[in-house]
Formats: sequence, structure tokens, C-alpha cells
Amino acid sequence: MSQIGVGLVGYKFMGRAHSNAYRQVSHFFDVDPEPRMVAICGRDEAGVKEAARTLGWEGYETDYRHLVARPDIQLVDVATPGDTHKDVVLAALGAGKHVICEKPLANTLAEAREMLEAARKAGTVAVVNYNYRRVPAVQFAKKLIDDGAIGEIRHWRAVYLQDWINDPNFPLVWRLQKEKAGSGALGDIAAHITDLGLYLVGPITEVVGTMSTYIKRRPVATESGGGAGLTAESGTEMGDVTVDDSTTFLANFASGASGTFEATRLAPGRRNYNSFEINGSKGSISFNLERMNELEVYFVDDPAGLQGFRTINVTDSGHPYAAHWWPAGHPIGYEHTFTHAINDLLEGIRTGGNAGPTFEEGFAVQAVLDAVERSVQTHDWATPEKP
Repeated sequence: MSQIGVGLVGYKFMGRAHSNAYRQVSHFFDVDPEPRMVAICGRDEAGVKEAARTLGWEGYETDYRHLVARPDIQLVDVATPGDTHKDVVLAALGAGKHVICEKPLANTLAEAREMLEAARKAGTVAVVNYNYRRVPAVQFAKKLIDDGAIGEIRHWRAVYLQDWINDPNFPLVWRLQKEKAGSGALGDIAAHITDLGLYLVGPITEVVGTMSTYIKRRPVATESGGGAGLTAESGTEMGDVTVDDSTTFLANFASGASGTFEATRLAPGRRNYNSFEINGSKGSISFNLERMNELEVYFVDDPAGLQGFRTINVTDSGHPYAAHWWPAGHPIGYEHTFTHAINDLLEGIRTGGNAGPTFEEGFAVQAVLDAVERSVQTHDWATPEKP
């Protein structure tokens, strides 16, 4: 079995999730090449040194340019805030490395276009980590759609609801600053349901949307970060929130289907409610990430008296990815989606293919987000740009 040297840029929330995937993938999947966790990178030397020790990396770097230049690294993983994606990805592609980049691809459509062009020129494998594609139930939904089980798709409706910034005293972390995050709920979580809509239903031709910011000022955080557990002292300095708290938009698909999308991080009680329903001429599919091992399906040709949504536990050996884990009925979790993504990435590198989402697909998501923002400015429908 061959090996591939991996360098990871970023060591907090996403860095930890990606590190776990590299540690686990060869224990459960027959991968070739096998990932070698060469180095992790971060600007805080004390923090990244400790991350290397606890997360299983051989060493560390404090400058991404040093990491991408290393001859013992062939795959660069970018798990940093959006304002750094372009520079790291361009450096990695310019050095002839394979790349996996966290979502969304960039903070602006112009940056995404530049990254896409660089990926095409490099000719290496380049993917965007929309990890929810790798939920077995989502993959099974894709199979049902492709097999024609629910017929012609007419409606898509999706919501992604969280509540982690509902407290107005939650500090002004980087995800609430446009210069670092690009956008708020739109780019952070609506990007996920946009990718799922494109993946399951197809291209989007036009959108019209709204964006709102409800908590406009927050306490300035005393330390950087992007997850729960941060606090701010009372009476501390206040700063402006420069991103959206929520977004809602309508979409028309090239197939003729219509769609609705809603995303907010101010929905009390919704911890990670990523949910969609698809209605077709022959049936419907419903999914909720908070019950990620289940898929609800309905078929119109079921016998009278027996019609209704059925809940499928997507853990049988015949279901996507399931045979690599536990016996039927034994659920998997959030972290497994990253392991699936790394397995598929490594398979793409082995075969010279690209398991996706490709940079073209990442650009398509970015184009929809960009169109939503333009729609909000003009109060009219907007068309996503082509790559």
C-alpha cells in the first residue's frame, strides 16, 4: 500500500474533525494511498504544537507557505476561516498538490472563480468538503432519485436551523465578521443546503431572497474562535455584527422544480436542524440531520390503506458506506461524514478521478449565494453566474 503525505491548515473545530477522519479512515476502509499525517499548521505556535500532539500529527508548521512547499506533503487540507481559503489553496495548487478545502469555497464569487481556474490549470484532485453529502441517508436519497423512485421532482424545501448565537451576550467571534467569514447564516449553513439542493435536484437558474441581522452589536471576544463555550465579560467593549443572522430565499431549478431555502443561527431549540423534503410525481423523501441515520420515504403507488411515510433505518450493509461500520441498527454520527469524505478523496486520487464536490460544484454553490446577495440588494430575482 502506498502512502500520501497530508498537511492540514487549521486546528480548531474543523481541524479536529478532519484530523479524526485521517486517523480513522484506514481502519475502516481499504484505502490506497493511505494518509500519513505529516504536519498541521497554525499561526499560534503553542496552540498548533499542542494540536499536533493531541490530534496525531507528526509535526507542525506556523506558516502555510512552508507547509505547501514541503516535498513530503502531497495533499493539502484547508480547514481555516474563509478569508484565508484563496491564498492557501492557490499556493497548494501552484505547488502541484491535491487539495480539499472547507466550505464555502471562498468569501466571494471572484475568489471562487480564481480558485477554480487554478484547479483546472493544476490538474490535481481538488474538492470542497460539503460533508453532508456523505451522510448515508443522503446518499440513499440520491440513489432513489436517480433510480426514478419518486418520479419527476417538483418541489424542494430545505431549512438549516441552529441556535448557538441566540444569546445577545455571545461574543463577536470571527463567524460574525464579514471580512473573515464572507457572510453569516448564508455562507455558513445555507451553503450546505444549497449544495444538497444542487446535488439532489440539479442546477438553479434564479433566486430571490432576504437577509436579516437581528443582533447588530455584540461583546468583543477576548479570544478567537467560532464555536460554543466562549464568553465575554459584562461591560466589555462592543463591536458591530457585519453578517446576516438569517436568510430565506426562493429558487427555480433548471428541471422546472421550485425550491425554498431558510437558514438561521437564531432558532431556539434547534441545535443542528439540517432538514429537507423533496416531492416528486411518484413519492416524497424527507431527511433531518438530527436523526441522521433515518430517511423518510413515501410512494404514491403503495396499496390503499397502507400509504404513509415509512422510516428507513439507513444502516443495513446494502446502504451507502454502512457495510464499513457496525451491524444493522447501530447508528453512526457526525464525525463519520468526514471519514467518508476522506475515503472518497483518496479513491479519487488513486484513480485519477474526482469524487467531488469538485471546485466546479463549489463554484456553483458560491454563485447561488452571490445571486441571493444581489437579489437582496435589488429586491428582484437574480441569476447565478456561470463558471
